[in-house]
Amino acid sequence: MAATILSGPTSRPVLRRLVRFAVSLVVLVLASFAMIHLIPGDPVRASLGPAAPIELVEARTAALGLDQPILTQLTTYVSGLLSGDMGTSFLTGEPVSEVIAARLPNTLALALLATVIALLAAIPLGMWAAVRTENGRHRGTEAAFGTATGTVVAVPEFLYAIALVTVFAITLRAFPPAGKDGLESYVLPVLALAIGPIGMIARIARVETLRVLGTDYVRLARAKRLPAGRLYLRHVLPNTLTATLTLGGLLLSSLIAGSVLVEYVFAWPGLGLKIVEAITQKDYPVAQGVILVYGAIVLLVNLLVDVVLSMSDPTSAIKES
Repeated sequence: MAATILSGPTSRPVLRRLVRFAVSLVVLVLASFAMIHLIPGDPVRASLGPAAPIELVEARTAALGLDQPILTQLTTYVSGLLSGDMGTSFLTGEPVSEVIAARLPNTLALALLATVIALLAAIPLGMWAAVRTENGRHRGTEAAFGTATGTVVAVPEFLYAIALVTVFAITLRAFPPAGKDGLESYVLPVLALAIGPIGMIARIARVETLRVLGTDYVRLARAKRLPAGRLYLRHVLPNTLTATLTLGGLLLSSLIAGSVLVEYVFAWPGLGLKIVEAITQKDYPVAQGVILVYGAIVLLVNLLVDVVLSMSDPTSAIKES
């Protein structure tokens, strides 16, 4: 598959994207390394507390290699990353890679489920709104759709999380308020992440559907009096999905990185909750590792979206000169 991608007409733009990905990844690694050195004062002293004996602080600093020259520390950090070693927690002594490996699947599960639900709900909603408001019809529906989706998009995810907990967990007691315990515990955090994206994707789907409805092949299909179901499923939907699914791919990366507050509200055992704990407890290597993983996932998903779009849509922007 890689050989096919790199040998076709999109080879140069794809290679350009790969170079940009590599450069961005290097910048991300350097930024994550610099994070622990930009903290005012001594990060080891900050994590151990002001009452910690100087001998303990010096021993921990030496054990973490923070007493070495910067270039030596950078070389050790990069070589460790290449071998899967992301450092050690200041507080527990646990390898950061093990902490991330234990929590990353929980964060991915929330983000993937929220993305799927958002796409399944938003695409039909956006298509329905486009068909109903085509050619300026039903101005009331258009205004209501725009107002509702705009409002939904404007509300932060953590407010949805708090509202869902208040209504469905505390008042109605229909779902557990926090933690991960069975399938029911997924419902509220997934909804909190999915509600905003539903509004955003529905708006994009409506615009794309209106564009497709105005094309010549759709007019021809209507002139042939094709059944509505066949018209929309075979001719409109596939041509609407390119931009919508592209947005869905970008949405996945944003939900992975943006689930921090939602995980905190629901005490969800994912990376989001862990980075909040690491920052408040001044466990900088863990925060450093989580930020690096978040950034790498965002870069990787964006790269995959670009490559898939270039293969599925010959007119996509990836073929820029």
